[in-house]
Amino acid sequence: MAFPYRSYEGRLVLVTGGSSGIGLALARMLAGEGARVWLLARHQAKLEAALKSLPSVEGQQHGMVTADVTNWDRVHAAVRRVREAAGVPDVLINAAGTAHPAYLHDTSLPIFREMMELNYFGTVHMVKALAPSMIERGSGYIVNFSSGAGFLAPFGYAAYTPSKYAVRGFSDSLRLELKPLGVRVSVVFPPDTDTPGFENENKTKPFETLEAFSSKVLPADQVAGAILRSMKRGQYIILPGAEISLYYRLTFWLGSAVYPLMDALLSQARRKKARLERG
Repeated sequence: MAFPYRSYEGRLVLVTGGSSGIGLALARMLAGEGARVWLLARHQAKLEAALKSLPSVEGQQHGMVTADVTNWDRVHAAVRRVREAAGVPDVLINAAGTAHPAYLHDTSLPIFREMMELNYFGTVHMVKALAPSMIERGSGYIVNFSSGAGFLAPFGYAAYTPSKYAVRGFSDSLRLELKPLGVRVSVVFPPDTDTPGFENENKTKPFETLEAFSSKVLPADQVAGAILRSMKRGQYIILPGAEISLYYRLTFWLGSAVYPLMDALLSQARRKKARLERG
Protein backbone atom coordinates (compact mmCIF):
# COMPACT_ATOMS: atom_id res chain seq x y z
CA MET A 1 0.00 0.00 0.00
CA ALA A 2 1.33 3.41 -0.95
CA PHE A 3 2.11 6.04 1.64
CA PRO A 4 0.40 7.56 3.55
CA TYR A 5 -1.04 4.59 5.39
CA ARG A 6 -4.77 5.32 5.44
CA SER A 7 -5.37 2.19 7.48
CA TYR A 8 -3.14 0.64 10.12
CA GLU A 9 -4.94 -2.67 10.26
CA GLY A 10 -2.38 -5.48 10.27
CA ARG A 11 0.58 -3.11 10.31
CA LEU A 12 3.43 -3.67 12.74
CA VAL A 13 4.10 -0.58 14.85
CA LEU A 14 6.97 -0.14 17.33
CA VAL A 15 6.43 2.62 19.92
CA THR A 16 9.22 3.85 22.21
CA GLY A 17 8.14 5.46 25.44
CA GLY A 18 5.10 3.24 25.02
CA SER A 19 4.48 2.52 28.69
CA SER A 20 2.82 5.88 29.46
CA GLY A 21 1.82 9.29 28.17
CA ILE A 22 1.24 10.13 24.54
CA GLY A 23 3.15 7.04 23.40
CA LEU A 24 0.77 4.70 25.21
CA ALA A 25 -2.32 6.68 24.15
CA LEU A 26 -1.21 6.46 20.52
CA ALA A 27 -0.38 2.76 20.88
CA ARG A 28 -3.89 2.05 22.19
CA MET A 29 -5.50 3.89 19.29
CA LEU A 30 -3.38 2.06 16.73
CA ALA A 31 -4.15 -1.27 18.38
CA GLY A 32 -7.82 -0.37 18.31
CA GLU A 33 -7.54 0.09 14.55
CA GLY A 34 -6.08 -3.38 14.12
CA ALA A 35 -2.34 -2.66 14.22
CA ARG A 36 0.09 -5.11 15.79
CA VAL A 37 1.75 -2.95 18.41
CA TRP A 38 5.06 -3.50 20.16
CA LEU A 39 5.96 -1.29 23.11
CA LEU A 40 9.52 -0.40 24.08
CA ALA A 41 10.48 1.26 27.37
CA ARG A 42 12.84 0.83 30.30
CA HIS A 43 10.61 -0.49 33.08
CA GLN A 44 9.30 -4.06 32.88
CA ALA A 45 6.35 -3.64 35.26
CA LYS A 46 5.05 -0.50 33.51
CA LEU A 47 5.43 -2.17 30.13
CA GLU A 48 3.49 -5.24 31.26
CA ALA A 49 0.63 -3.07 32.52
CA ALA A 50 0.64 -1.02 29.32
CA LEU A 51 0.65 -4.14 27.15
CA LYS A 52 -2.38 -5.52 28.99
CA SER A 53 -4.24 -2.26 28.30
CA LEU A 54 -3.94 -2.56 24.52
CA PRO A 55 -7.18 -3.60 22.81
CA SER A 56 -6.91 -6.70 20.68
CA VAL A 57 -9.04 -9.07 18.66
CA GLU A 58 -8.52 -12.70 17.76
CA GLY A 59 -5.29 -13.15 15.83
CA GLN A 60 -3.96 -9.69 16.70
CA GLN A 61 -0.70 -10.14 18.63
CA HIS A 62 1.02 -7.35 20.49
CA GLY A 63 4.38 -7.44 22.22
CA MET A 64 6.86 -5.59 24.40
CA VAL A 65 10.58 -5.30 24.83
CA THR A 66 12.57 -3.58 27.54
CA ALA A 67 15.46 -1.32 26.58
CA ASP A 68 17.03 1.98 27.49
CA VAL A 69 17.09 4.00 24.27
CA THR A 70 20.20 5.84 25.42
CA ASN A 71 22.16 2.56 25.21
CA TRP A 72 22.99 1.62 21.62
CA ASP A 73 23.79 -2.05 22.34
CA ARG A 74 20.47 -2.57 24.14
CA VAL A 75 18.54 -0.76 21.42
CA HIS A 76 20.17 -2.87 18.73
CA ALA A 77 19.38 -6.06 20.65
CA ALA A 78 15.79 -4.98 21.30
CA VAL A 79 15.11 -4.19 17.64
CA ARG A 80 16.59 -7.54 16.68
CA ARG A 81 14.19 -9.29 19.09
CA VAL A 82 11.22 -7.47 17.56
CA ARG A 83 12.32 -8.43 14.03
CA GLU A 84 12.78 -12.07 15.01
CA ALA A 85 9.44 -12.27 16.82
CA ALA A 86 7.19 -10.20 14.57
CA GLY A 87 9.10 -8.92 11.53
CA VAL A 88 10.36 -5.52 10.44
CA PRO A 89 8.04 -2.80 11.79
CA ASP A 90 6.10 -0.79 9.24
CA VAL A 91 6.08 2.18 11.61
CA LEU A 92 8.53 3.42 14.24
CA ILE A 93 7.18 6.00 16.68
CA ASN A 94 9.91 7.65 18.76
CA ALA A 95 7.90 8.98 21.70
CA ALA A 96 10.46 8.34 24.46
CA GLY A 97 11.63 11.54 26.09
CA THR A 98 11.79 13.65 29.21
CA ALA A 99 12.12 17.27 30.32
CA HIS A 100 13.67 18.96 33.33
CA PRO A 101 12.82 22.67 33.45
CA ALA A 102 14.78 24.81 35.89
CA TYR A 103 16.79 27.99 36.17
CA LEU A 104 20.21 27.67 34.56
CA HIS A 105 22.02 27.84 37.92
CA ASP A 106 19.87 24.96 39.18
CA THR A 107 20.55 22.78 36.14
CA SER A 108 23.58 20.54 36.52
CA LEU A 109 25.72 19.41 33.61
CA PRO A 110 24.50 15.79 34.00
CA ILE A 111 20.94 17.03 33.33
CA PHE A 112 22.09 18.69 30.09
CA ARG A 113 23.66 15.39 29.05
CA GLU A 114 20.58 13.39 30.09
CA MET A 115 18.29 15.51 27.94
CA MET A 116 20.49 15.07 24.89
CA GLU A 117 21.11 11.37 25.48
CA LEU A 118 17.44 10.47 25.90
CA ASN A 119 15.61 12.92 23.67
CA TYR A 120 18.08 13.16 20.79
CA PHE A 121 20.43 10.20 20.85
CA GLY A 122 17.60 7.89 21.92
CA THR A 123 15.83 8.87 18.70
CA VAL A 124 19.03 8.48 16.66
CA HIS A 125 19.69 5.02 18.12
CA MET A 126 16.22 3.76 17.21
CA VAL A 127 16.44 5.11 13.67
CA LYS A 128 19.91 3.71 13.13
CA ALA A 129 18.83 0.29 14.39
CA LEU A 130 15.68 0.03 12.27
CA ALA A 131 16.05 2.24 9.19
CA PRO A 132 18.41 -0.16 7.31
CA SER A 133 15.75 -2.89 7.36
CA MET A 134 13.09 -0.45 6.20
CA ILE A 135 15.36 0.75 3.38
CA GLU A 136 16.09 -2.83 2.34
CA ARG A 137 12.36 -3.55 2.19
CA GLY A 138 11.70 -0.26 0.39
CA SER A 139 9.01 1.00 2.77
CA GLY A 140 8.51 2.32 6.26
CA TYR A 141 7.38 5.27 8.32
CA ILE A 142 9.32 7.00 11.11
CA VAL A 143 7.55 9.42 13.46
CA ASN A 144 9.88 11.46 15.68
CA PHE A 145 8.73 13.50 18.66
CA SER A 146 10.15 16.98 19.02
CA SER A 147 8.25 19.57 21.08
CA GLY A 148 6.86 23.07 21.00
CA ALA A 149 10.27 23.84 22.52
CA GLY A 150 11.74 22.49 19.29
CA PHE A 151 10.85 25.68 17.42
CA LEU A 152 10.23 28.27 20.15
CA ALA A 153 12.56 28.22 23.17
CA PRO A 154 10.67 28.98 26.40
CA PHE A 155 12.14 30.31 29.62
CA GLY A 156 13.61 27.67 31.95
CA TYR A 157 14.29 24.95 29.38
CA ALA A 158 17.97 25.54 28.63
CA ALA A 159 18.73 21.81 28.91
CA TYR A 160 15.62 20.46 27.19
CA THR A 161 15.21 22.85 24.26
CA PRO A 162 18.49 22.02 22.45
CA SER A 163 17.65 18.31 22.47
CA LYS A 164 14.30 18.96 20.81
CA TYR A 165 15.78 21.37 18.26
CA ALA A 166 18.20 18.54 17.48
CA VAL A 167 15.34 16.09 16.87
CA ARG A 168 13.76 18.59 14.52
CA GLY A 169 17.00 19.03 12.55
CA PHE A 170 17.61 15.28 12.47
CA SER A 171 14.10 14.72 11.13
CA ASP A 172 14.52 17.37 8.43
CA SER A 173 17.67 15.63 7.25
CA LEU A 174 16.09 12.17 7.40
CA ARG A 175 13.08 13.31 5.39
CA LEU A 176 15.26 14.31 2.45
CA GLU A 177 17.51 11.27 2.57
CA LEU A 178 14.97 8.51 3.17
CA LYS A 179 12.01 9.61 1.04
CA PRO A 180 13.59 8.47 -2.27
CA LEU A 181 14.27 5.11 -0.60
CA GLY A 182 10.62 4.52 0.28
CA VAL A 183 10.84 5.50 3.96
CA ARG A 184 8.77 8.48 5.08
CA VAL A 185 9.33 10.68 8.12
CA SER A 186 7.15 12.92 10.25
CA VAL A 187 8.10 15.15 13.17
CA VAL A 188 5.61 15.88 15.95
CA PHE A 189 5.56 19.06 18.04
CA PRO A 190 3.29 18.15 20.97
CA PRO A 191 1.80 20.88 23.17
CA ASP A 192 1.66 20.72 26.96
CA THR A 193 -0.02 17.38 27.60
CA ASP A 194 -1.47 15.80 30.73
CA THR A 195 1.00 12.96 31.25
CA PRO A 196 3.07 11.63 34.18
CA GLY A 197 6.09 13.30 32.60
CA PHE A 198 4.39 16.69 32.48
CA GLU A 199 3.31 16.32 36.10
CA ASN A 200 6.94 15.69 37.00
CA GLU A 201 8.05 18.77 35.02
CA ASN A 202 5.84 21.02 37.12
CA LYS A 203 7.88 20.15 40.22
CA THR A 204 10.89 22.13 38.96
CA LYS A 205 9.40 24.78 36.66
CA PRO A 206 10.50 28.34 37.44
CA PHE A 207 7.81 30.89 38.28
CA GLU A 208 8.38 32.71 34.99
CA THR A 209 7.81 29.54 33.00
CA LEU A 210 4.51 28.83 34.71
CA GLU A 211 3.37 32.43 34.45
CA ALA A 212 4.38 33.42 30.92
CA PHE A 213 5.34 30.34 28.92
CA SER A 214 2.69 27.76 29.72
CA SER A 215 -0.18 26.83 27.46
CA LYS A 216 -3.45 24.98 27.81
CA VAL A 217 -2.79 21.41 28.94
CA LEU A 218 -4.48 18.86 26.66
CA PRO A 219 -5.44 15.26 27.48
CA ALA A 220 -3.06 12.63 26.11
CA ASP A 221 -5.86 10.93 24.17
CA GLN A 222 -6.76 14.19 22.41
CA VAL A 223 -3.14 14.80 21.41
CA ALA A 224 -2.68 11.19 20.28
CA GLY A 225 -5.85 11.35 18.19
CA ALA A 226 -4.64 14.49 16.42
CA ILE A 227 -1.27 12.86 15.75
CA LEU A 228 -2.87 9.76 14.27
CA ARG A 229 -5.09 11.82 11.98
CA SER A 230 -2.05 13.71 10.71
CA MET A 231 -0.16 10.45 10.21
CA LYS A 232 -3.00 9.20 8.03
CA ARG A 233 -2.74 12.35 5.93
CA GLY A 234 1.00 11.85 5.56
CA GLN A 235 1.86 15.24 7.03
CA TYR A 236 5.53 15.86 7.69
CA ILE A 237 5.00 18.58 10.32
CA ILE A 238 2.47 17.37 12.88
CA LEU A 239 0.99 20.03 15.17
CA PRO A 240 -1.59 18.37 17.47
CA GLY A 241 -3.80 21.16 18.69
CA ALA A 242 -4.97 24.64 17.70
CA GLU A 243 -2.71 26.44 20.18
CA ILE A 244 0.53 24.73 19.14
CA SER A 245 -0.42 25.28 15.47
CA LEU A 246 -0.87 29.00 16.17
CA TYR A 247 2.47 29.25 17.99
CA TYR A 248 4.24 27.48 15.12
CA ARG A 249 2.79 29.80 12.50
CA LEU A 250 3.40 32.93 14.55
CA THR A 251 7.01 31.92 15.15
CA PHE A 252 7.75 31.67 11.45
CA TRP A 253 5.57 34.58 10.38
CA LEU A 254 7.06 36.94 12.95
CA GLY A 255 10.67 35.85 12.44
CA SER A 256 13.03 37.82 14.70
CA ALA A 257 10.07 39.90 15.93
CA VAL A 258 9.11 36.97 18.15
CA TYR A 259 11.98 37.75 20.53
CA PRO A 260 10.76 41.19 21.68
CA LEU A 261 7.36 39.60 22.26
CA MET A 262 8.90 36.92 24.46
CA ASP A 263 10.92 39.59 26.29
CA ALA A 264 7.70 41.45 27.04
CA LEU A 265 6.03 38.31 28.40
CA LEU A 266 9.04 37.62 30.60
CA SER A 267 9.15 41.20 31.92
CA GLN A 268 5.49 41.01 32.88
CA ALA A 269 6.05 37.71 34.71
CA ARG A 270 9.05 39.10 36.59
CA ARG A 271 7.11 42.16 37.72
CA LYS A 272 4.41 39.88 39.07
CA LYS A 273 7.00 37.74 40.83
CA ALA A 274 8.52 40.83 42.45
CA ARG A 275 5.10 41.98 43.68
CA LEU A 276 4.40 38.59 45.23
CA GLU A 277 7.78 38.51 46.91
CA ARG A 278 7.16 41.93 48.44
CA GLY A 279 3.88 40.59 49.80
